[in-house]
Amino acid sequence: MIPAFKVYLFDVDGTLLDSATDICTAVRDALSEQGVTGLDEAYLRSFVGFHLFDLFEEVLPHHSRAENEQLRARYRQIYLGRQHKSTRIYDGVPEMLGRLGGLKSTATTKSSETARNILTQFGLAAFFQHVQGTDGFPSKPQPDVILKSLEVFGVRPEECLMVGDAGPDMEAGRAAGVKTCAVTWGYGDKDAMRGHEPDYWISHPSELVS
Repeated sequence: MIPAFKVYLFDVDGTLLDSATDICTAVRDALSEQGVTGLDEAYLRSFVGFHLFDLFEEVLPHHSRAENEQLRARYRQIYLGRQHKSTRIYDGVPEMLGRLGGLKSTATTKSSETARNILTQFGLAAFFQHVQGTDGFPSKPQPDVILKSLEVFGVRPEECLMVGDAGPDMEAGRAAGVKTCAVTWGYGDKDAMRGHEPDYWISHPSELVS
């Protein structure tokens, strides 16, 4: 049984929202403009939750940083243009957020603005006292996005639980000194998460409040 925490931090993609189709389609379209085609869906999904540069550097090793910045901007344009039409909320997430006590924030590789907008679109924003994305600082697995919320709430790391579906979530949580909870319904590599020794595992959102 998972004890109550003062603060809960949630990854977004693969944890609250099943958004892989929109993300992967936008990535595929942006990369096709660079002549990169035929990438497997499972391969693209394995990068959800990581910084886009991790993927770009693997498939376009000759690209400069500036070229990758331009490619990221193009991806963002395509992704936002889709208006999240293939994204859905995972079953049980609204009910879990409604029943869960404590303060809630996000810890996502999306920008804060994008995260706030998508949570609003899907009716989840009201459950959160703060929305924190990756804004001009290192993304997960670095702990910065977690530390920002801890600073906003004025709490100690041990009073916080980081909930996510991938290795970078668990690694960032460990680096920040918070407790970690791995979910099994997302896109992340379970063995990679296991390697970071999450404090808790859950297979359905309801297990956070049961």
